[in-house]
Amino acid sequence: MGLAFKRWAKRNVGWFIICTFFIMGGCNPSVQEIGKESPSFSERHQVVESSEITFSKVDELMEGMTLEEKIGQLLIVGMEGKTYGDELDHLIRLYHVGGIILLGKNVSYPAGIVKLLNESKKANAGYKIPLFVSVDEEGGRVSRLPSSMKKLPAAEYIGRIGDKTLAYETGAYLADLLHAFGYNMNYAPVLDVHSNPKNPVIGDRAFSADSEEVAALGMEVMRGMSDNGIISVVKHFPGHGDTHVDSHKSLPVIEKSVEELHETELIPFQRAIEEKADVIMVAHIMFPELDDKYPSSLSKKIITGLLREEMDFEGVVITDDLTMGAIVNDYTVPDAAIQSFIAGSDLLLIAGDYENQVGTFEALKSAVQAGTISEERIDESVRRILELKERYNLKDVQIEELDLDSIERKFNELIE
Repeated sequence: MGLAFKRWAKRNVGWFIICTFFIMGGCNPSVQEIGKESPSFSERHQVVESSEITFSKVDELMEGMTLEEKIGQLLIVGMEGKTYGDELDHLIRLYHVGGIILLGKNVSYPAGIVKLLNESKKANAGYKIPLFVSVDEEGGRVSRLPSSMKKLPAAEYIGRIGDKTLAYETGAYLADLLHAFGYNMNYAPVLDVHSNPKNPVIGDRAFSADSEEVAALGMEVMRGMSDNGIISVVKHFPGHGDTHVDSHKSLPVIEKSVEELHETELIPFQRAIEEKADVIMVAHIMFPELDDKYPSSLSKKIITGLLREEMDFEGVVITDDLTMGAIVNDYTVPDAAIQSFIAGSDLLLIAGDYENQVGTFEALKSAVQAGTISEERIDESVRRILELKERYNLKDVQIEELDLDSIERKFNELIE
């Protein structure tokens, strides 16, 4: 009872004060200087929640963009190595990609991560549209932190406790943690329902085997991040919890009807849509009862028909990494990207390699020139992307100092 009260009090008083203090920069002049360009907690909250936002800036940007610039905004790209290199520089400066992602292979020591992200932002600083700077930071075994840093337990831990306040505080902590490094987007929380104990890829990454519990806790983590200025990407639609194959290696198949999905897998995603989720990631899974030709990430029946039209999602749709085995075993990356975009995706995630990234850019351009994809369809996705960047007031602000002591204090306050 005492712990529950303590968490309640922290949620409503202490935690808010602590988060506000550190987000605004505390007593550290270098962080305060950054804060002059970055929105405060309350400013970010207003940006995310306000229904009175006008997007005249988006209209102005789009009017001045070339087709090539618009296509670039559709791509989130990964890189090789742990340092900033020529290939990433070309993708940012020449192709004006919409964002970058850091994977485990890119993680070095804390200051090295900051340097890599700062150099990426510096390369984009002369451009009119800021980058999505994204990462997979779920906690547990899916973490992109240096080995020297304390990591959150997996979502299953929050599920066992079943405390919504703890879930919200976890999202708020993730926001503070990621802001400290210079990120603005996180591929979390996982909204998959752990309904198959033999699932090799989800497991403890899920909050629970109960759909309502996943929805309740997942929404709190999502809000904890978005309230504090980190774009939350919920995943993996329409549900990866009942697979017995790892989609990083090959294509899973789930033999369920849409009615069965609505009874379990879709419940957390429907709740996320009702709670105005900003971004939903679509998984690479075959659902023969819904589409017997394409996996979910390439399926118009699933992305446009189910997610957009039936479930009424108006936000940004992003693919899971298009270089995963579930895709590249059967498609080239550019071909998969074209099909996914036609199906209704907005952001195409290509973790590597450079040839696939440039090849996808050229394939999209050729598809527009050939009339396979209309410029109106390109504009539809670009508008969603730019509105999201505007809503979160994204800027290519470089981090001047990484305060690891502050991060550790917040971690200890959360996990006690």
